[in-house]
Amino acid sequence: MTQYLLLDIEGTTCPISFVADVLFPYASQHLATFLQQHGQDPDIAAILEAAWQEWEQDPDPKQQSNLRQVEEQKRESLQAITHYLQDLIDADRKSTALKDLQGHLWNQGFQCGAIQAEFYPETIRCLQQWHQAGLQLAVYSSGSIQAQQLLYGHTEAGDLRGLFCGWFDTRTGNKKEASSYRAISKQLQCEPQSITFISDSRAECDAAKSAGLQVLFSLRPGNPDQEPGRHTVITSLDQVNTIFTTPQR
Repeated sequence: MTQYLLLDIEGTTCPISFVADVLFPYASQHLATFLQQHGQDPDIAAILEAAWQEWEQDPDPKQQSNLRQVEEQKRESLQAITHYLQDLIDADRKSTALKDLQGHLWNQGFQCGAIQAEFYPETIRCLQQWHQAGLQLAVYSSGSIQAQQLLYGHTEAGDLRGLFCGWFDTRTGNKKEASSYRAISKQLQCEPQSITFISDSRAECDAAKSAGLQVLFSLRPGNPDQEPGRHTVITSLDQVNTIFTTPQR
């Protein structure tokens, strides 16, 4: 019986268009100015140091060539690391340092009112219903935990962070590896089969399934992955209650 719902965000509870057309452009447009203003702040400086380390280990030959060109003054070159981070944004690379930095950028956007969270029409209602019914809700997204909490903390229904018992990002592990889902199960202190994972990615669903989780594939218009394989498909979060029995309090 499902006791935990582990939810992806993009393409599952939130339209990909919001991430692609609002969040990513905001981060890209404000990156350079933000780093000029806050690059010396301890939290941001630590993220930039992590970005330098990622750059040093980047397997892309182009990025290694770029790195050699700035090797002499790299730790003092804010322009160089800004350019590298901008390249990661443009290529939609999965960088932990970039995700952390984007969280700070989006925080700025949410706080000033430039960004308003957008979800599928039924998302907020379903989250509230599941929580009231006794399901434990958790998030697993490639976006940083800070970014996840910003999104659910700024909804049209107010701050929904209290509905969730767990937040997981790429620090837990790669979303396409079964070990990540076993780690989440361990952290939630439950058996894998008591967790239902919902995602718009077949590779993520495959990994979760191989770790023993129950899986639902979110098939929405505009999602890049339209091939669910053998996974059970939902086209709306409203369908979740018809597939799995809701636990009683």
